[in-house]
Amino acid sequence: MNTNRLSHIAALIGEPARTAMLMALMDGRALTAHELAGVGRIAAATASRHLGLLVEAGLLQVERQGRHRYHRLASGEVAQVLEGLVCLAGAQPAGRVITGPRDGDLRRARTCYDHLAGRLGVAIADHLRAENAITWEGEAGAQLTPTADAVLQRLGVAPSGLLAGRSGRVVCRPCLDWSERRSHLAGRLGAMICAHCLDQGWLARTERSRALRITPSGALALRDWLGVARWLDVVGD
Repeated sequence: MNTNRLSHIAALIGEPARTAMLMALMDGRALTAHELAGVGRIAAATASRHLGLLVEAGLLQVERQGRHRYHRLASGEVAQVLEGLVCLAGAQPAGRVITGPRDGDLRRARTCYDHLAGRLGVAIADHLRAENAITWEGEAGAQLTPTADAVLQRLGVAPSGLLAGRSGRVVCRPCLDWSERRSHLAGRLGAMICAHCLDQGWLARTERSRALRITPSGALALRDWLGVARWLDVVGD
């Protein structure tokens, strides 16, 4: 382990303006330096220096489109580290433990990088495990089972493409949920389910938040797939 690099990464994340900019990218979007400067409440020139350091360290990547440069998190692993820090920062040393955000919409459904989190994300992971579509041991890793095709096809997702190609990203893995303190599903499968729900219009993004709105058609489709009891866990307050 390179302790100097570990310390350097921790220091980069730990600066408040950089922390704010990194957290703003947790919904998987790419934002301009100007937009991120506003998030960090700093001048554009200062934001540019901060972003340069984050790119150099491999925490962010830059995409160019015409005259514009967009910044996004470099990988799902970066998002996983940030989500873990949110859990750690919210831990209570004693007394009654209140986890996660006070915003009910964020607790219900939100993006964690490119996959689903909150009660909905955890319910999906629980359902896949209950149906023996995925298996995992603790937080170490996960894998699809032969049952996965039939279970996911009932949602309208065809998982066969997950095993094709040469992507270095894992097919699926558990990701500790900030508000639920249990695992939701990350990896390529988690991203596929999230994208499918958005493409179908079952979920809709909200302005200036990671929260996702569950549409009427989404409520019907997801309730039918998850089952009534698990769906009530999602929508209950």
